[in-house]
Amino acid sequence: MEQNKNILVHIDNLEVGYEEKIVLHHVNLTIYEKDFLGIIGPNGGGKTTLIKSIMGLKEIQKGQIEFYKNGTKVNHIGIGYLPQYNQVDKRFPINVEEVVLSGLETPKNIWKRYTGKQKQQVRGTIMKMGLSGLEKRSIGTLSGGQLQRALLARAVVSQPDLLILDEPDTYIDKKFEAHLYDLLTEINEDSAIILVSHDLGSVIQNVRSIACVNETVDYHPQNDISEDWIQNRMGCPIELIGHGDLPHRVLKNHHK
Repeated sequence: MEQNKNILVHIDNLEVGYEEKIVLHHVNLTIYEKDFLGIIGPNGGGKTTLIKSIMGLKEIQKGQIEFYKNGTKVNHIGIGYLPQYNQVDKRFPINVEEVVLSGLETPKNIWKRYTGKQKQQVRGTIMKMGLSGLEKRSIGTLSGGQLQRALLARAVVSQPDLLILDEPDTYIDKKFEAHLYDLLTEINEDSAIILVSHDLGSVIQNVRSIACVNETVDYHPQNDISEDWIQNRMGCPIELIGHGDLPHRVLKNHHK
């Protein structure tokens, strides 16, 4: 599918830090409508800081982040977010249905009940994630994979303009992993996706473009990525082996 060239998010000369330490600097990146962007990079390189900045959860020191819809600049866009598994408190007293409902826009009147249409939307999303029958189950009783699916359902139920997935493969059951990427392909027909992952194989096989975050950002379309490019940005030697439409990525031994 040809990439839609309408801009969704434009990041210009971004600089972000914590206290006196600058984590990201001179970041320039454009995300298009219906794009599928993979973000890779070493631990501590600023991947999480970048996505928090996009979501408005991190104050920026310099530069700007602009949002667009249908070619027009807007103040904000709809963003769905799947956090890393270890950021979720499984002791929180909430069931699967309530988790997914919380992904819908909050009614202006907090006493207003969700509509029948919204509940139907939630049921359909739960079914897509293979969680039918678990609607009333507390999240504390779910397996890691089931919880991750419930959180993904929460992220996509409102059909966001942009879906951000932070290490989605973590704790996903193997039987659901292939289905996950089928779902993402379907979601990508309507929403742009940012996939943050340490798994180079999954990223390169499934995304259209790649940004390597290591204090700054290097951007390449998928078909323009090379072994030298990844090795230089990731700081570790990598051998690329292609097999048909599904290339495999093998890490060489590190030289200390």
